[in-house]
Amino acid sequence: MQDHIPTAQDITTAHDRIRKYIHRTPILTNAYINELAGADIYFKCENFQKVGAFKARGGLNTVLSLRNEELNKGVATHSSGNHAQAIALAAKMARTKAYIVMPSSAPAIKKAAVRDYGAQIIECEPTLEARETTLQKVVDDTGAIFIHPYNDYRVIQGQATAAKELIEDVPEKLDAIVTPVGGGGLLSGTALSAHYFSAGTKVFAGEPEGADDAYRSFQSGTLIPQINPKSISDGLLTSLGEKPFEIIKKYVSEIFLVNEEEIIDAMRLVWERMKIIVEPSCATTLAVVLKNKAQFKGKKVGLILTGGNVDLKKLPF
Repeated sequence: MQDHIPTAQDITTAHDRIRKYIHRTPILTNAYINELAGADIYFKCENFQKVGAFKARGGLNTVLSLRNEELNKGVATHSSGNHAQAIALAAKMARTKAYIVMPSSAPAIKKAAVRDYGAQIIECEPTLEARETTLQKVVDDTGAIFIHPYNDYRVIQGQATAAKELIEDVPEKLDAIVTPVGGGGLLSGTALSAHYFSAGTKVFAGEPEGADDAYRSFQSGTLIPQINPKSISDGLLTSLGEKPFEIIKKYVSEIFLVNEEEIIDAMRLVWERMKIIVEPSCATTLAVVLKNKAQFKGKKVGLILTGGNVDLKKLPF
């Protein structure tokens, strides 16, 4: 287990480790959305990533960095979807078993994908306590190595590679990068990449009003647990992790809140104008820019579109 905040070299090593297993996802722009926002926006399309989400990066980096004796035991995690798929895929590539604890409320499309990668799903009640107790039983029974969805520096350095690519692939320096925040793995990794590879680029986050623990933690400087979150953004309902929080406090400029209507409007805008599928969680980034135009006016802004795993039977529009 890595015990230090990832360095620039750690992130570069992670990128080299996973490079041949992931997509270097495209960066898209849209003239209409730029005009609407009053900014030049560069969308880093992780909805085109393996497993349909950026989570493939952290999952692959962590599993591929395990020793053989650890891999022989298999890997285990709890997740509502995208991290579950990432670990299932990484385990398949590393030829080891994966045990995935998923809440009964997790989207059917995400459960189906996890099974398709060959992982074993263990369902539980949709609470963090149920996830953790069920996972502990699985680990006790199997001896599998637990890979936390976000509170793990190896996961964080894997997620940091998305922003590293964004910084490398946009021709001019970005003024800002915006990510969603749930557990904080992507936001903390993005903040580190901006700090190391693009000094002066500010990092912001978007969070649903109904799941605002990261916002409240950031404002108070003390980690506040998530209690009874409610949002269409199912990927952002978890509590901010301790390891990501120590990075976020140091390197993130601000966390903005957006409401459900703003998230849905931004999601629909991307579907209609860019002709690509994104899930509600990643629409928070565009919602933030459209809600806070003065903050981003005239700026070059990178948005990480985190995933596209939407249950098409439950569209909000």
